[in-house]
Amino acid sequence: MVGAGFDVYEHGPAYYGGPVAAEVPAIWQHTPTPYGPFFLLVATGVAAAAGAHLAAGVLGMRLVAVLGVVLLTAALPGLARRCGVDPAAALWLGALNPLVLAHLVAGAHNDAIMVGLLVAGLAAAVARRPALGAALVALAALVKAPAAIALLFIATIWADQTGGRWRRVRTMFYSAAVAAATTVVVTAVAGTGYGWIRALDTPVSTENWSPMSVLGRLTGEILGTAHAVPMWRWIGLGAAVVAGAILWLRRTHIGPVYAVGLGLGAIVLFGPALRPWYLLWALVPLAAAAPDGHVRRVAAVACAALAVVVLPSGFAFGAEQVAQAIFGCVLAAGLAAAVLTPSRVPAVAR
Repeated sequence: MVGAGFDVYEHGPAYYGGPVAAEVPAIWQHTPTPYGPFFLLVATGVAAAAGAHLAAGVLGMRLVAVLGVVLLTAALPGLARRCGVDPAAALWLGALNPLVLAHLVAGAHNDAIMVGLLVAGLAAAVARRPALGAALVALAALVKAPAAIALLFIATIWADQTGGRWRRVRTMFYSAAVAAATTVVVTAVAGTGYGWIRALDTPVSTENWSPMSVLGRLTGEILGTAHAVPMWRWIGLGAAVVAGAILWLRRTHIGPVYAVGLGLGAIVLFGPALRPWYLLWALVPLAAAAPDGHVRRVAAVACAALAVVVLPSGFAFGAEQVAQAIFGCVLAAGLAAAVLTPSRVPAVAR
C-alpha cells in the first residue's frame, strides 16, 4: 500500500484490495497500521521484491526478523559485559529463548527489529557513543513507539560520560535533537508522513488478554457498562506513567539499562494489549542488566510457559495441534531410543 501511494495511517488493507490483502484476517481489514515509518520503509522494500507472491513476502519478512535477531545477538554480550552481567547468561535468556524463535522468527514479528535496534542503541551508548545510541533507539521507536522510553535513559548515560554545568539538561536536549533529526530523515525517505502519531490509538482486539483489558471486561460484565474497558486502559496508562517516573527517580541506583527493561515491562503489563512476544521488549534489556538471579529464574519460567500455550500466530493451541505435538514427541522419543540404545551383538565362540 505504501508503494502504491496509499495512506496506511488512514486506511486498512481492505481499501487496497487484491489477493494479498484478502489474506489479512477480517478483524484487521479496516484497521490502519500503528507502526512507524522505519518499519514501513523496510516492509515496502520486501513487498516490492515479492510482488503478489505471498510465500516470498512471508519469507522476506521472516528474513528481516532474522536480521533483527542477529543484531540483537551481536549487541547483547557487549551490553551485558558493561552492565556487569555474564554475557553467556545474557545470551541464554535474551537470545536463546523459545519466544525468540517461536514468535520473532516464526511469526516474523517486527518486534525483532525493534528489540535489535534497542539493544544496539543501548550498547552503543554505554560504549561512549551516545549520539549513535540515541539514533538507533529512535529507529527502534520508529518501528514500535514504546522503545522511545529508552531515550530518557540514553540521556542519563550520556550525562554520566560528560562534564560541565547543566550536563543532564544538555544531554536530554542532545538526545531529543538526535531523535528528532532521525525521525525527520526517516519519515522523509519513507514518504509516509506523520500519520503514525495519530495511529498510535489504533484499537486492539476486543478479546485481548492484557490485565487491563481483562479487568475492563470483568468490570463491564458486573456493572453492565461498555465504558469499563476504556476506563481500565486509561488507568493502566496512568500506572505505566507512574512506574516510569519512579524508575526515572531511581535510575542512578538501579542503572539505566535495567530501568529501561523495567519500564518496558510496565508498559507491557499495564498496556491495552499483551502478546507473548511483547515480553521480549522488557526481557532482553533485563537479560543484559538484571543483577538478581531470582529475576532471571522467574523470567525463564514465564517464557517456558508462554512458549507452549500460544502459537506463533498469537492464538492458543487447538485439538489438532495438540494431537500433532503428542505424535511428534512420541515419534522423536522412539527414534532417540532406537539410536541411543546400544545394540546387543551375540558373542561368537572361538
